[in-house]
Amino acid sequence: MNNTAIQTINLVKTIPQAGRELQILRDVSLTIDSGQSVAITGLSGSGKSTLLGLLAGLDSPTSGSVVLFGQTLHGLNEDQRAALRLGRVGFVFQAFHLLEHLTALENVMLPLELGTQSGKEQLAVEALQQVGLGERLSHYPNQLSGGEQQRVALARAFVTRPELLFADEPTGNLDRATGNEISALLFALQEKFQTTLVLVTHDESLAARCQVHYRLEAGRLL
Repeated sequence: MNNTAIQTINLVKTIPQAGRELQILRDVSLTIDSGQSVAITGLSGSGKSTLLGLLAGLDSPTSGSVVLFGQTLHGLNEDQRAALRLGRVGFVFQAFHLLEHLTALENVMLPLELGTQSGKEQLAVEALQQVGLGERLSHYPNQLSGGEQQRVALARAFVTRPELLFADEPTGNLDRATGNEISALLFALQEKFQTTLVLVTHDESLAARCQVHYRLEAGRLL
């Protein structure tokens, strides 16, 4: 059994800007083991979110390679990368990305609709109960606080029992007290399901809770 969730080799990302190439990431190589919690910090604009997008196969590098679940992403088209992520990868973002016209329960059921398992509604109910929102199933996002919306986002991310979770500034839109509650819940769920966690954050106290801590400076991973 392969114990490596993600591996990158000499990852480079450049974008054209003002007639020249701006290098965002330079020769980034890392290995993330299954079940590990990894934080990536750095100043705003250091390339943290760009790196996360490359690791998840949402974007393609200029050069270098990303291996996800033992599969090299280079050469896979968008549909093939999506198929590789299906049911195995979850996401939590700073902006909650809930669909306003769907209830909390319906938002959490969304990732399950792509799968073939039965009992989707019950799985979604249980996921919301795990984040303390068992009484808010029929509420719409505009009826929920910011912290409650992020709890729904966590439930949606974990409802498929993903092997890997990407979290991009998950407490960035929350006050400190609410952010602490959300981060505690995130790590409790990660530990419960032994999910590999890749966390991008500017919050050093949040990063300190991870087993491994990388810092991006000038496009290089330290």
